[in-house]
Amino acid sequence: MRKFRARRAIAATAVALVAVLGAGGWAADTQTAVTGPPPGGAAWTADTASGLRPPDPATATPAQVAAFFAELTPEQQDALAARHPLVVGNLDGAPVRLRYRANTLALTAERDRELARAADPALTPQDHRAARTRAERYRTLLDGGRQILAFDPRGRGQVAEVYGDLATARRTAVIVPGSDVDLLSFDRAGDPYGTPAGMARTLHGATDGQTAVVAWAGYTTPVGLGPDAATEDLARAGATRLTRLLDGLAVSTSPQAPPTVFCHSYGSVVCGLARPNPARASGLVVLGSPGMGVDSAADLDPRVPLWATTRNGSDWIGDVPNVRLFGLGHGADPTDPDFGARPLPATGSHGHSGYFAPGTASLATYAAIAQGRV
Repeated sequence: MRKFRARRAIAATAVALVAVLGAGGWAADTQTAVTGPPPGGAAWTADTASGLRPPDPATATPAQVAAFFAELTPEQQDALAARHPLVVGNLDGAPVRLRYRANTLALTAERDRELARAADPALTPQDHRAARTRAERYRTLLDGGRQILAFDPRGRGQVAEVYGDLATARRTAVIVPGSDVDLLSFDRAGDPYGTPAGMARTLHGATDGQTAVVAWAGYTTPVGLGPDAATEDLARAGATRLTRLLDGLAVSTSPQAPPTVFCHSYGSVVCGLARPNPARASGLVVLGSPGMGVDSAADLDPRVPLWATTRNGSDWIGDVPNVRLFGLGHGADPTDPDFGARPLPATGSHGHSGYFAPGTASLATYAAIAQGRV
């Protein structure tokens, strides 16, 4: 009888998890994670015009990439970026200013390609609309001297943008977003504090510009609240990419400390599975978290401080059961005192995406943590 009750409780919890996720808009289609470097690697590695063989983007570490570029003159670096913009723009470990330049070239080329598709009579009206939408997004990313640290047009598209100066900032931070974030939804006027770009802008401003912030939409996120959001496959792939980003920042920037990593919603699963060490992160901050893919803070590196933001009363993530059953769910609630994270206030915040809103206790505390004052 006891075993029967236990099985029934487990089954009920699993059903509850599926039901809650489905209430937010179940997405039946699953996503295939974009992994590895973008196309062009073969031409890049074969380009020995500089007298050196370039490192393989698929296997070289960010430290090896940094060592390669250190052997080149600025003119040689610029020439490589001009010939291989999509590769150089996504090479963690490459000089930051060179990645900005390369991604400007890559965005320009992709914008022109989409504009040509929008006028191609062989394509459907739906194709034309999609091409115009992408071209417009590329145009906005090219406007006003934006600092694009990564750009990958494959799939739904990935992008990373820097607010502030990575070369001179005393401290840095990285924003890791959750579901429904991609190239097109990276920055939305209708959700100014719930996108990675919006979070990065407000955090940069809250530190009076002293902290450089990377808005990182560099992994394939779940779409809607369906199978992908309830499982960890995309988070595992994202954790590998996040680790590489942090390793790249360690060898290509020179702040006083590694970044503080802010992990929103499903992004907190990515951060938990990445398990950054002190060389990669000064601290982890989770907000609107469904769990971190671990049972407690003790499963993470104890040398990296972990903060969990108190969930506000209108955040729907509180309705998601904190379980890991049959491959569903992300484990214990980081805001539970037994989890072992340091609590953070969220007074003044509203909803799942309101923790970075100006005037909230959460944003004020995030700024203090990012500046190393907490």
